[in-house]
Amino acid sequence: MLTLLPTPIGNIEDITLRALRVLEEADVILCEDTRITKKLLHLLSERYDLKHNIKKFISLHSHNEFETINSFDKNFFDQNVVYMSDAGMPCISDPGALLVQYCIENGIEYTVLPGPSAFTTAYAGSGFLDKEFLFFGFLPHKGKERQEKLQKVLNENYPVILYESPHRLEKLLDELAQNIPDRVIVAAKEITKKYEHYFKGTASQLKEQIIGASIKGEWVIIISPNKTNKQSSAITLKDIESLDIPPKQKAKLLAKVTGKSVKECYLKLSAKS
Repeated sequence: MLTLLPTPIGNIEDITLRALRVLEEADVILCEDTRITKKLLHLLSERYDLKHNIKKFISLHSHNEFETINSFDKNFFDQNVVYMSDAGMPCISDPGALLVQYCIENGIEYTVLPGPSAFTTAYAGSGFLDKEFLFFGFLPHKGKERQEKLQKVLNENYPVILYESPHRLEKLLDELAQNIPDRVIVAAKEITKKYEHYFKGTASQLKEQIIGASIKGEWVIIISPNKTNKQSSAITLKDIESLDIPPKQKAKLLAKVTGKSVKECYLKLSAKS
């Protein structure tokens, strides 16, 4: 069978007893980076006396996932196969979903172990009271695609969680300060690690706090919901679609409400007509 095994996102003590047992029983390890996985297993062996008998390590990452999975024979999973991402939960901003799909389509038994995930941990530490939230992962790095996705994020009626690298953190805070200067934002740094820290305030306030300190490490950004949009949304998407106006004008209205591009809205309208 296949076991999807989450790995610590920073603190090695977050490994579970169940995960250690699965690793001791594993025959083959599929992983993003074999070097990182072997290093983790070495640390687990030193600290928790992990005794494994893994025969083979196979690299499976975002660039070779499709080809590697298609090269497997169904009988490959007659042994104990484990998939591990470099850090955190497989399938969440990491490969793994295609493996699960392969198992479902081929009747292969699989299970997913619970474990560390940066965005759920950060949300629990944010102080936001909303019970519903949206996770968007990483924004596109630049260009029109980034702007369109950012506008969608800012128009949501729920808290939105993003991942951001230290190289683009200042850029994101500047974008947020320009577009939503009064909205509350939480920035969580290095979740579970030695220098873990939570910052909370407007984008401008966060920039003053963060840029003065070290911005190294991975960041989770949580943006409070667009309450104004929630309170004033008297018109629905169906209302706009039913308006007796030219399709191009209708597409522009839909783009403003949804945060999608005018072209995408126009194409969807054309497909429905």
